[in-house]
Amino acid sequence: MKRKIPKFKTDAAAEKFLEGDLSDLDFSQFKPARFEFQPKSERVNMRLSKPLLDSVKKSAAKHGISYQRFIRQVLERAVDGK
Repeated sequence: MKRKIPKFKTDAAAEKFLEGDLSDLDFSQFKPARFEFQPKSERVNMRLSKPLLDSVKKSAAKHGISYQRFIRQVLERAVDGK
């Protein structure tokens, strides 16, 4: 039977856990994560209707991210053609 990954109270505890054998862990509990590595150096100012902003915030909350990050992801997909 596969082990679940425990919750850690410190970084040291997590690092110690990762030094051990991880072959029997249940990786189905992991969720994909997207990291933003590029620094955010430019600022954009735009006006949105309240209903649109509320919808954006609601969608962002469903994805578990901030609404600003959600808007960046939508823009990135739009310019990448995805």
